[in-house]
Amino acid sequence: MNHEDENDLFNRLEADLTAEPGADVVDLGKARTARTDQAPAASPDDPAVGPEAVVMVDGPAPVGPGFMARLMGAKRREVIPPWLKSRSEMETAAKWVAGHYGHLAAYHLWRSPVYAARLTLQAPRGAARFVGGTVRWVADTEGEPVRLAAVRREDAGEYLKLSRQRDGRVKLRTLIALLGSLIGLGAALALYVLAPGWLQAVSLGALVLAAGYAGTPADAPVITRAVETPKVQKLTSDIVLRALGALGIAAINQAQGKGREGFTFTAPITRDGPGWRAEGDLPYGVTVTDVIDKRDKLASGLRRPLGCVWPEAVPEEHTGRLVLWVGDQDMAKSKQPVWPLFKGGSVDLFKPVAFGTDQRGRWVELTLMYIAAVIGAIPRMGKTFLLRLLLLIAALDVRAELHTYDLKGTGDLDPVGDRVSHRHRAGDEDEDIEYAIHDMRELREELRRRARMIRSLPRDICPESKVTSELASKETLGLHPIVVGVDECQVWFEHPKYGGEFEEICTDLVKRGPATGIVLLLATQRPDAKSLPTGISANASARFCLKVMGQVENDMVLGTSAYKRGVRATMFAWADKGVHYFVGEGSDARIVRSVYADAVAADRIGARARKLRETAGTLSGHALGEQPQTTTSSAYDLLADILAVVAPDEPKVWSETVVARLAELRPDVYGGWEPEQLAYMLKPHGVPTGQVWGKTEDGKGANRRGIERSKVTAAITHRDGKRDAS
Repeated sequence: MNHEDENDLFNRLEADLTAEPGADVVDLGKARTARTDQAPAASPDDPAVGPEAVVMVDGPAPVGPGFMARLMGAKRREVIPPWLKSRSEMETAAKWVAGHYGHLAAYHLWRSPVYAARLTLQAPRGAARFVGGTVRWVADTEGEPVRLAAVRREDAGEYLKLSRQRDGRVKLRTLIALLGSLIGLGAALALYVLAPGWLQAVSLGALVLAAGYAGTPADAPVITRAVETPKVQKLTSDIVLRALGALGIAAINQAQGKGREGFTFTAPITRDGPGWRAEGDLPYGVTVTDVIDKRDKLASGLRRPLGCVWPEAVPEEHTGRLVLWVGDQDMAKSKQPVWPLFKGGSVDLFKPVAFGTDQRGRWVELTLMYIAAVIGAIPRMGKTFLLRLLLLIAALDVRAELHTYDLKGTGDLDPVGDRVSHRHRAGDEDEDIEYAIHDMRELREELRRRARMIRSLPRDICPESKVTSELASKETLGLHPIVVGVDECQVWFEHPKYGGEFEEICTDLVKRGPATGIVLLLATQRPDAKSLPTGISANASARFCLKVMGQVENDMVLGTSAYKRGVRATMFAWADKGVHYFVGEGSDARIVRSVYADAVAADRIGARARKLRETAGTLSGHALGEQPQTTTSSAYDLLADILAVVAPDEPKVWSETVVARLAELRPDVYGGWEPEQLAYMLKPHGVPTGQVWGKTEDGKGANRRGIERSKVTAAITHRDGKRDAS
């Protein structure tokens, strides 16, 4: 209270004390409240209201959506469980149930004679236990300790009361026992005299088995377990709160230290597939990424293997909404459903195809057409196997033309390349690179041809200006799918001679290829700006990121700010081979475990794909043993060609002049180049373009974009010196 308030209070008290009899007594609190409510709102432009006036920030009542608005915005939970909507999931569940209980029945049926023998041997002990228990029950022995206690206390009244109670119980129980014995004996005599032999045998057997069961020791059960199920603890709110409290996050620990939970559940903990799902809000200021960073500690707090614990963010909610899924088994070790394409079948690349399962064991599908994909991971995490799996899927569409390049040179892509690929190479030798650059130049020309073809088609046939499944099936148009798969693509982009050209062609294929039916799949174990150019990584519509070591690599594959949004492939463990984040198919990032197809399975699928193509007559190129007409005739050195068309006495030349001269030198290579394309191709070599003064045909001077011959010469010297050093 300040001094003005104190003076006001004392003045009012003095006025009340000196007031005449009959005066009203004023409630100071109510009077002050009324005075405050009547005061004008503070305004910096109103001199009548002082700067010390109270500014009301909150309204007098909470304002928000009404009941109907909240009801209309409420989330409706699905009536039918997701697994009942999927035929494949229903079949999987039905097969599991039939196999499980069929195994139980067969197991116990086979051992039933042993069970019967054990029970028969234990029947005398069971009969003795039954007789002894009946006698103790009739004699009311359970009340004897109470009566003895009354005797020790020398409480005659209580003892007499308990004795009379025992006498009544013994009389009643003796009568019941005699009656039961007479009925049992009569039933036994009736069965012996009147019942057929099989009924007598069944009755006697049942009696013996019952006596044997009664005589079974507690530590030696007769029936053994047919299936040893893992002892998985049910996920409860106490377990979740305990685990979150063990993460060492200050806001959670402070809330729990003050008696609060530190986590607000927004939905009941439910069974979700082969695991449990918990959802709720973290304390203010705590994000889901804070929890993901401590996934190992979270698994320790839950007392579950690391591969069972998967904290996730909810993209459509705030960053503090956590979904915690805890599986019964490690995702990387649990048994995966049988991939349908292992057994048979073909593929339409324009339709979704299953390629992996999520944490809950549900199939995740991918449409290979209209995408360009990037696969990134550290070595030995399943990157090449995932690329080979996607190429196997493409191989099962007989219309698809495959171009496969195994730049690691270990032959991992041979099951696809040697059997069905139109172009295939394994290795990174000079002749392999020459082969690849020639093929990529042809693909660039094919891209241009397809663009012209699509533009020329009527709108009713090609309404969306892109290749469709119907157009791809028309051989006369030549718009069949083309799938290019490159493992260790950094070898291309870091090549001292052709790196810039590879980057330029691949960037063009990533941007324009999907609409024309050309799919580019690039895999690398070094996802950085040098080995995976940003023009490619930024435009890839499908991304597969297995385990990586840092934020930069994570965002290069999954997209800018993915790490900040909680999509972190750094959390995968070394044992999570084949487990990755998948971004594509128009949905948010999902954790997927790809189908494991080893070399034997890949060979089998590749052989089946070849038979399908032989039947359809679509085998071509490398699969038939054919080689390109030439692999070196179109090879060119851009820098050397520029020096050839720019004379030493021309220090600076306009780009349009250089492009025109290059087109005359090599029409098949430089035909159609524009000055902008020349600048783009020179950029990887470190040769800039800038304003160059020159004269037009009519003799007038002008400033236009051009190059300096000395910088081209310096770039060649630097490149050749670096190559010699290597």
